[in-house]
Amino acid sequence: QRSTRALLVSVTIGRRDDPDAIEELKQLVVSADIEPAALLSVRRDRPDPAYFIGAGKVEELKHEAAAADAGLIIFDVALSPAQQRNLEQTLGIWVLDRTALILYIFSQRAQSREGKLQVELAQLQHLATRLVRGWSHLERQRGGLGKTGGPGEKQIEIDRRLIGVRVRRLRERLKQSEKQRRTRRRARSRNDVVSISLVGYTNAGKSTLFNALTQASVYAADQLFATLDTTARKCHLRANGLNGKSEAVISDTVGFIRGLPHQLIEAFKSTLNETAEADLLLHVVDAASPARAEQMAEVERVLHEIGADNVPTILVYNKIDVIGRAPSVERDSRDNIVAVSVSAQSGLGLELLRDSIVEFIARSAGGDKSPANAKQDENIPSWPSAAAA
Repeated sequence: QRSTRALLVSVTIGRRDDPDAIEELKQLVVSADIEPAALLSVRRDRPDPAYFIGAGKVEELKHEAAAADAGLIIFDVALSPAQQRNLEQTLGIWVLDRTALILYIFSQRAQSREGKLQVELAQLQHLATRLVRGWSHLERQRGGLGKTGGPGEKQIEIDRRLIGVRVRRLRERLKQSEKQRRTRRRARSRNDVVSISLVGYTNAGKSTLFNALTQASVYAADQLFATLDTTARKCHLRANGLNGKSEAVISDTVGFIRGLPHQLIEAFKSTLNETAEADLLLHVVDAASPARAEQMAEVERVLHEIGADNVPTILVYNKIDVIGRAPSVERDSRDNIVAVSVSAQSGLGLELLRDSIVEFIARSAGGDKSPANAKQDENIPSWPSAAAA
């Protein structure tokens, strides 16, 4: 159908085209169940205030959309409300930016009550910035005696007030969910249960690794944002002669992505706090991705934003079967484990990872809770590029 075909617009500012970014845009669109009809790449020194891509490119975009029979145009950048409005008025077609696309995918994937509330909150916060002159009906005034707004109150003011009321209710309900989450965390703390969170770029294989470690059946697929809702399960570990506990609670969290909308980070703050308060982070990295370094940097940026950048971390290089590497454990100069190479899909290296977690638990019991934060250590394993591998 026409409404499911989209013309993609990849915009680079002051740099060369990024093939990895273009491929990620296509994956996002497919994840949203939209058919990519064509791609237009645009390079600019700086964004155009009115259209982001300039008036000349807008005309080219109009012809490309008609030729591709596209009913939707998707930009791989965040557009201002004015830019989006100008584009839609000039092109006569629905325009989505990267933020709206990711929010749409999240709205499709959220399953739990808390997840749905968080996504709705993020969507309303995004919508609130786009009311002004977004549609002509918002300029109408409403009369009456207070039933639908005071005499002379503009429609935009009513819409803004209704959004504000709904946002406050959503935040109150999410606060209740956070109280329940804190209660569960206190219970685990009283029982001296080690808490581990899986973090990483979307589609790095976190859910597959979670299932492999906990024998759970969380949905996992080769797509961006396959799962959104945080799931926690007990993981039984092999002690291998080390003193200390042989089990932990592992949480699978939402994946990160370049340009993750701030509204989502803010709305998911209570869920992401689970990561910030974990005893150990397993940073899952797609070892086969040519954009591995950029993806790791983006994850670390979000971890810093939510206050989780000081949590002890072990890098887990996943999908080594794709590039033909053997399982391995990397240590720093203080003999702390900084990285483990595994394949969650085939099971390669999973025993090494379990042993590494047990070693961390044993050291934690001895008062040393720093298995070498890999982000701060100078002896991080130097991986070759995916092409070289």
